[in-house]
Amino acid sequence: MSSAASDSKTEVGSYFISNYPPYSQWKKDALEAVVSALHSPAVETTPLGLYLHIPFCRKRCKFCYFKVFTDVTAPEVQRYVDALCNEISMVSETEVMKDRPFRFVYFGGGTPSFLSPKQLTKLAERLRQHITWDGAEEVTFECEPGTLSETKVKTLREELGVTRLSLGVENFSDKLLEENGRAHLSKQVFRAWEWIAEAEFPNVNIDLISGMVGETWDNWKDNIRQAIDMSPESVTIYQMELPFNTVISKDMLENHTTSPVADWTTKRAWVDYAFNEFLDAGYSISSAYTVVKDPSKVNFSYRDNLFKGADLLATGIASFGHVSGVHYQNVAELEQYLSTVESGSLPLGRGYVPTDHQRLIREMVLMLKLGYLDVNYFQSKFGVNILERWKSEWEKYVEDGWATISGDRIELTRYGLLRVDAMLPVFFEPEHQNVRYT
Repeated sequence: MSSAASDSKTEVGSYFISNYPPYSQWKKDALEAVVSALHSPAVETTPLGLYLHIPFCRKRCKFCYFKVFTDVTAPEVQRYVDALCNEISMVSETEVMKDRPFRFVYFGGGTPSFLSPKQLTKLAERLRQHITWDGAEEVTFECEPGTLSETKVKTLREELGVTRLSLGVENFSDKLLEENGRAHLSKQVFRAWEWIAEAEFPNVNIDLISGMVGETWDNWKDNIRQAIDMSPESVTIYQMELPFNTVISKDMLENHTTSPVADWTTKRAWVDYAFNEFLDAGYSISSAYTVVKDPSKVNFSYRDNLFKGADLLATGIASFGHVSGVHYQNVAELEQYLSTVESGSLPLGRGYVPTDHQRLIREMVLMLKLGYLDVNYFQSKFGVNILERWKSEWEKYVEDGWATISGDRIELTRYGLLRVDAMLPVFFEPEHQNVRYT
């Protein structure tokens, strides 16, 4: 696992932490437990979510580490969509789902907006034969600006009932977009923005990336200015990292080249600047990565419920799920995924059964990304005082100016918030602190 606790160069390795124990520890031999969890009543009364993975993109970004496919034919896309619908049909019959309503639904990728309006409509119709998300408080759909049309945007709002549209802007500079392998240019962002505004989604989020190859202070300031001018309900800012399977990472490893990405000090300074500018514009900081215009209007159901251990039924190739305390991932090879679903079986690939202590660690490190922890929450749910259990670690973070403690509330300073992912591995069990994350 790459550590960015120091202000070092951005080297190859995963930095962003989204689960615990690390994905590299998940194994096929846990699948029996996964199957049992899926085909048994839910062991906890938790919210239920659905994740749908659409793995197609017009181009593969040079920094992308997701399971995506480019240069696919229309029949190949249709075969996948059919398989996804069939998988959801099977998932809808599992005991763990029963008659539970979906609290949140997330269409992720890849590029979900790669699908045509006709395919999206058919997907919605097929899905609603087996499930409904009409009562969900959040339906999120990820979009690449260059894949949108006025008809497609209307389809998302009217046919799929999307409540939160997330637009992958990343940067407003055409030069940087091209250099980093993005498929869209800035003019497509502004064209799509008109359609999005007319559709009146309850929440529109735009993504930015701090530290894309070629980034400069002047460009970054211009990015933030343009994002504020657009006035979205929320903005998510990621700090560029280089997991092992990106184009940039492979070039660095194979050709022994130096990192072309800004160092961590610079990236954090850029995010710090962005936070200050958004605060001045009336936004609030919602997490280490997110600002929101109106906290009373915008919630993040997918994020917040997952952080607290909600069940998530994962569908599509290589997608990650979580039911009754058990983690699982679908198979990661396309033909294997398709043929498994077409044979009438769930495409389960590997899993992990965490201990109660590991579940505590998972919730604690994920919820710390929100910038604070309520000690009483963990005492009530897990019977553990996290201040006492990790006394020396918290004392060190307070001493170093990364956090403050007042009564039963642990709160990150801005300095700590900008480095939160680098803070988390110290809470891992010893056997997981120096292993590869993915």
